[in-house]
Amino acid sequence: MSDSTNSAGKPAKVLAADGTPLKRSLNRALRLQKMRALMLIAPLLLFVLLTFIAPIADMLFRSVENQIVSTTLPRTTQSLDTWDASAGEPPAEPVFEALYYDMFLAAEAKEHTKLGTRLNYEETGISSLFRSSGRKLDDIGEDRIDALEDLNEAWESEAFWYALMSGPSGAAKDTDLLNAQRKRLTDLTDNGHGGDIGFVPSAEISALLPRTAAEYTAFAFFTAVEDGDVVAEEEPWESVKVALTEDLRSADTISALAGYSGPGAAELSAAQAAVADMEPLNFRDTFVDIDKDWGDLDNWQTIQTYSPSYTNGYFLNAVDMQKSPDGAEFRDDNERIYGLLFKRTLFMSLMITASCILLAYPVAWILANLPMRTANLLMILVLLPFWTSLLVRTSAWKVMLQQQGVINDVLVWLGIVGDADRLIMINNQFGTIVAMTHILLPFMILPMYSVMQTIPPSYLRAAKSLGATNWTAFWRVYFPQSVPGIGAGSILVFILSIGYYITPEIVGGTTGTFISNRIAYHISSSLNWGLAAALGTILLAVVLILYWAYDKIVGIDNVKLG
Repeated sequence: MSDSTNSAGKPAKVLAADGTPLKRSLNRALRLQKMRALMLIAPLLLFVLLTFIAPIADMLFRSVENQIVSTTLPRTTQSLDTWDASAGEPPAEPVFEALYYDMFLAAEAKEHTKLGTRLNYEETGISSLFRSSGRKLDDIGEDRIDALEDLNEAWESEAFWYALMSGPSGAAKDTDLLNAQRKRLTDLTDNGHGGDIGFVPSAEISALLPRTAAEYTAFAFFTAVEDGDVVAEEEPWESVKVALTEDLRSADTISALAGYSGPGAAELSAAQAAVADMEPLNFRDTFVDIDKDWGDLDNWQTIQTYSPSYTNGYFLNAVDMQKSPDGAEFRDDNERIYGLLFKRTLFMSLMITASCILLAYPVAWILANLPMRTANLLMILVLLPFWTSLLVRTSAWKVMLQQQGVINDVLVWLGIVGDADRLIMINNQFGTIVAMTHILLPFMILPMYSVMQTIPPSYLRAAKSLGATNWTAFWRVYFPQSVPGIGAGSILVFILSIGYYITPEIVGGTTGTFISNRIAYHISSSLNWGLAAALGTILLAVVLILYWAYDKIVGIDNVKLG
């Protein structure tokens, strides 16, 4: 290295062997060490991210996500923004017309039933409304379609429709409409719809027949991407032909049609004259004829209330509230179940934790004070439940606790209870507490045992030599040193018990189930994942709050595993 001072008398920079400043060389070496350390723990970080962080983030998102309404009925929800339910009248005709076109595409994609299921969580019966209406959409405007096809067979020709919608070769194309329908199909089906589909709507026909061009473009996308067919070889949907009859009745189309000379000009002019003599198609009356529930204001209020892409409705339902036109409000008393389940879950988890402490403490003390060889042999009995299926252990308690079970038979044999007065210990809170205490007891014993092993026996002998009684020596000397083990076991047992659902499901009945059982029901049976995510998020928040309170009162630094 160079001299410590330079010619000017100032301290010189210390250089490494390669001539670089020593400080820079050290920083480079530290960075390399950090990078190597990061690469070593990268697999673990990736595992935690995929199995822990990502599921929690997905749960939080599902608890507020509500895009199915706006993506399935985009034009309907947009038209519904200006509707005022307080007027006491169903929405106006434009809303029902938008509903027809949105529902037709959704029914083709088999998405209308999913929407009905989602809204049925908020308004009972709306699922059957969407399902039955989706089957009858083909009948709307049937007389108009028949008249149109009877007028000219060209309206049944796939090639004619394709030429009409595509316009003459070299004509300007409406790429904005193409992109809009591509996004509509992508949002609806969650599938990519990029690339060439073999069709681009003509800008001239889009301006002349806007409804028809929009519906035919949606039909073209669905035919090419979802069905995998050639657009020019498939006859358009009924909704396309209904849209044509509506366009031909428009004053703007009537005036513009006189100057149109593109493909199908003669057929359009003849069709316009025929449509002019028909009765106007009233979408509102047609939907009410299909199902009178389309005239029910509550159904429309539900659609309007849950039309935003994000909602707090799941969280309101999770705390026994609901969204209404006037804001959030509590549900009727006979519908409030989640508040009771949360209270029951917390109470029973605390009871299970307390019972585990009472049973585990003497066992851990005995193990810690026995010779190591004997303690290791007895530890096998503590670990033995881990080698037995949880379902088997729970089922065994179900057999033992029932009225004709082992425990009741023994009590009757001993004369403690009469045969007609057998104890009810199953399908209630008592059965759940007993079974879960047995299952979670090892998780309390092991932390206590590991901490108690580190307490020198000489401390108790010293306290007794100074005049302390056995109780005083235990309470003033031994117990405070065992508190970290109690804290570690309590946190472990409480967090495990608050999320249990198999044991409460089997032995809990109607009064011994946890909120986790309801979460499992919504995930596997009702498929209301949004409500399940909201309940899970609230449960997570409660656990974190209790963990914070425990840290403030006891101190998490005092929790040890040995």
